[in-house]
Amino acid sequence: MWVRSDLKSKGKAAFLRNYWKCVLVAFILGILTASASGSGFSSGAKSTGDNIQNNPAFAELKQTFEELKAQLGIEAVIGVIAVIVGVLALIAVVAVILDVLVFNPLIVGCSAFFAKNSKENAELGELKGGFGPRWGNTVLTMFLHDLFLALWFALLVVPGFIKMYSYRMVPYLLANEPELKGTEVITRSREMMNGHKWNAFVLDLSFIGWYILSALTLGLLAVFYVAPYKASTDAELYHAIKAEYEGRTGTIA
Repeated sequence: MWVRSDLKSKGKAAFLRNYWKCVLVAFILGILTASASGSGFSSGAKSTGDNIQNNPAFAELKQTFEELKAQLGIEAVIGVIAVIVGVLALIAVVAVILDVLVFNPLIVGCSAFFAKNSKENAELGELKGGFGPRWGNTVLTMFLHDLFLALWFALLVVPGFIKMYSYRMVPYLLANEPELKGTEVITRSREMMNGHKWNAFVLDLSFIGWYILSALTLGLLAVFYVAPYKASTDAELYHAIKAEYEGRTGTIA
């Protein structure tokens, strides 16, 4: 069984050995995964909706709408609203397409970088790992990964949180075994994480002090130390769980 302090020590050593490249890749990875921080938005949606009519901004918006309707007519106002909604919908569609076709393969490339950097100094060329001959499989698998997580979080937060840890190895498996099909990768990740989800959660919690310090430095500490340190430790977690899984099942992961 892996030991948390050992993983963090190895992760720190790997990160410091290849400092600037790790900082850059971790920064890219942080941008790509920033949307995950909005997963708790829906939990507050109901209370926000209950109180929105008491919000001064809502009252001002309503007054503006009434003034436009009086000056331009209801048809013109509806037309303006339709254009705005259409533009927002187009932006949303483009964002989803970029996420599925570009950002997710880049996440796999970042995972490949840190997994390799655990053993030797990795080069930035590893970021192209998600765009190789199996790019289509990477796109489909990461799409299924995101879809399954969204469905689990739509049911309840706790099951979604648990599944988030179950699917944690997906990007690393795609980077190292791109020949596996989407459902096979997700199943393999779930099998690998059996018995490790709680300890992985505790490992994440052990960085909370660093996150607080990062906030106090307006994120500078996160960019230049905490993020690459954490990403390197996550790669060490993958290698440790991979070794345990291979020893338990005789399967090469």
